Amino acid sequence: MLRFTTTRFLLALTLLATGLPLLLRAEPRVPRTQFRITYVAADVVYLDGGTEDGLSEGMDLEVQRLEPGQPLTETQSIGTVRVIATAPTSAVCEIVINFRGIARDDQAHLSTVDAENVAHLMTSRNSRGYAQIISFSEMLDGNPLEDEQRAYVPRPQLAEINRAKGRISLQRSSLMDRISNSASHQTGVAIRADVTRINGTYWNFAGHWRGRTNSRLRGQETLTDLINRTYHIGFQYDSPHSKNTMGFGRLLLPWASSLSTLDGGYYGRRVSPSTTIGVFGGSSPDPTAWNYDPDRKILGVFSSFQAGSFEKVRYTGTVGAAQSRRSWRPERQFAFLENTVSINRRFSLYHNAEVDYRSRGRFGSDRSGPVLSRNFLTIRAQANDYVTLDLSHNYFRGVPTFDDRLIGTGLVDQLLFQGVTGGIRIKLPRRSAVYGQLGRSDRRGDASGSSNYLLGFTLGRVPWAHVRADVRTSQFSSSFGSGRYHSVAVSRNLSEAFRVQFRGGQQDFRSALSEGSRARFLDGSVEWFMGSHYFLGFGATLYRGDVQNYDQIFLDLGYRF
Repeated sequence: MLRFTTTRFLLALTLLATGLPLLLRAEPRVPRTQFRITYVAADVVYLDGGTEDGLSEGMDLEVQRLEPGQPLTETQSIGTVRVIATAPTSAVCEIVINFRGIARDDQAHLSTVDAENVAHLMTSRNSRGYAQIISFSEMLDGNPLEDEQRAYVPRPQLAEINRAKGRISLQRSSLMDRISNSASHQTGVAIRADVTRINGTYWNFAGHWRGRTNSRLRGQETLTDLINRTYHIGFQYDSPHSKNTMGFGRLLLPWASSLSTLDGGYYGRRVSPSTTIGVFGGSSPDPTAWNYDPDRKILGVFSSFQAGSFEKVRYTGTVGAAQSRRSWRPERQFAFLENTVSINRRFSLYHNAEVDYRSRGRFGSDRSGPVLSRNFLTIRAQANDYVTLDLSHNYFRGVPTFDDRLIGTGLVDQLLFQGVTGGIRIKLPRRSAVYGQLGRSDRRGDASGSSNYLLGFTLGRVPWAHVRADVRTSQFSSSFGSGRYHSVAVSRNLSEAFRVQFRGGQQDFRSALSEGSRARFLDGSVEWFMGSHYFLGFGATLYRGDVQNYDQIFLDLGYRF
C-alpha cells in the first residue's frame, strides 16, 4: 500500500509540474481591429491604441460613425486616416480623406490586410519559442523559374478594393406656396456612396448629392434645398506610391478648407515629403460660405508645407493666390494662407486669412494696395478628457453674404460671432455634452460693443427612449445684422426598420437691408427599411416667415448597397 500511494503521489506531482504552467499561462490577447478617436486637431487625430495593439506607421484605417440608437446597417464611412507616429498606448494619424468632419469618439477600423498582419504579430508575441527549421533549394538563390511562376499565383483581393457602400433613391416633392397660393412639383435623385480603391486603383468616390430633373422658378429655393447643397461628393486620388494627388466634384481643397466648397477640382504634386504644390478651380455652390455667390468662379495656385512631430510640436501651413470672377467678370485678386500649430494633443492654434489687392477706382476703392478682407484665429486647449476651452477672433472687412435663411439651423454659427469669443465644451456621461460661447462684437462705427452668446446641450442617448437630441439658443450682433435664434433636433429609432427625426427652430433677424424678419420652421422625416436593401422615406417641411411661407412634402424610394 505504501508503494502504491507513493507512486500515485509522484505521478500527480509530475502532472502538476508540467500542467501548472499551462493553467497559469494567460490567454492570448485578442487583436484589436477597432480604435476610438480620442482627439482631433486641424489635420491629425489620436487613437486609443498603439504599438502594444500592433499599430505601426503607414497603416490605413477607415473612420466610421454610428449615431446613438441607429442600427448597424446605418454605419457611415466618413473618412480615412493613416498612422504616422506611434507610442505604446496611443497613435497619431494624419487625415487622408475627410468627408463629414471626423470628430472625437468616431471609430477607426483597420483594413483586412492590416488586421491579419496585427493578428500574426500578436500571435507571435504570445506563442512559445520553438527551434526553426530552415530548408534550402538546390540552388543557393532559389529556382528562378519557380519564383517566376509563384508570382502569377492568384491571391485574394484586398477588402478595400472595389468596396462599395451607399444608397440611391428617387425623390418626388411638392411645394405649396401660401403667399401666391400656387403649387409646384419636382422630381430628383439622391445618392450617398462610399466606394474605395476603384478597380484596384487609388481612386475613391464618396459623399452625398441630391439633384433635380426639373427646377422651380428662381427665388423659390426652400430651406431643404439650401441644406442639401451643403454636402460634398466627388472622386479623389491619393496613392502612397505616387507624388500626384487630385480630386474633382463638390469638395474642399484639402490644404485650404477656408476657401469653402468648390464645384470643380484640384491637382497637387509632392515635390518633397513635406511640401506639396498645386492648382485648383471651380465655382462656389455652398450657401454657408462667408462670401457666397452662386455666380462666382475661382482659379488659383497653392503651396503647402508641414514639419515637426505630433508627439511634440507640429506645424502645417498653406499659402496661395487666386482670382475670382462673378458672372465671368473680374472680381477679386487675393492671397490666402492657413497655419496650424499643435503641441501634443492638448493644444492647437489655427489661423486663416485672405488679403485682397485693390486698384484705385475699382469697385469704389480710393487707394491701391493690399487690404485684409478676412481673418480668423482660434486657440484650443484640452484641459482634460472632459473639458475643452477655446478662444477665437473673427474679422470681416465686408459684409458676409451667406444665405440668412440658414441662421436658425446652426450651420453658419462660425460667421455670426465677430470680434473676440470664448467657448467651453464639457463632456457628460452617455455621450452627452453641454457647450457655450460668449463674446463681444466691436464693429467700426458702433458707439459701444455688443454681447454675443450661444448655449447648447447635446443629449447622446436616453436608455428608455433611445432619443438623441441637440438644443441650442443664440443671440448675435455682427456687421451684417443682428438677431437671435432657438433650435432643437431630435432623432429616434422606433425599431430596426423605422427611424424618425425632427428639426425645428425660430429666428429673428434684422439687417441694414430690412427692418426685421421673423421665421419659424419645422422639418420632419420618417424612414422605413424594407429588408436589407430597400427603403421608403417620407418627410415634410413647414416654413412660416415674412419673406417665404410654404409647405413642402417629399416621398423617397431607394435602394441600399
